[in-house]
Amino acid sequence: MARTRSAAKQARASVRRRTHNKAIKSRLQTLEKKFLDVVGAKKADEAAAAYRLVTSALDKAAKSLVIHRNVADRKKSRLAARLKALQPAA
Repeated sequence: MARTRSAAKQARASVRRRTHNKAIKSRLQTLEKKFLDVVGAKKADEAAAAYRLVTSALDKAAKSLVIHRNVADRKKSRLAARLKALQPAA
């Protein structure tokens, strides 16, 4: 239990941040899973649309410091590689 007034306030803020961050991370996992399902079904058009949603969400999460910038970039790179492998060779 917090001993001072400021520590109690900090504890409340920490709970708020944790629930906010958890919701964002959960959404990221859901979007990534949907993208991978579409890629597994070999639907290039839907995969491209899902990729845009995932990358946008990753960038927003990195901007608000929910995840580290490098984590977002690494995930985007790996997802882009999967999307590119799905595209027909031109």
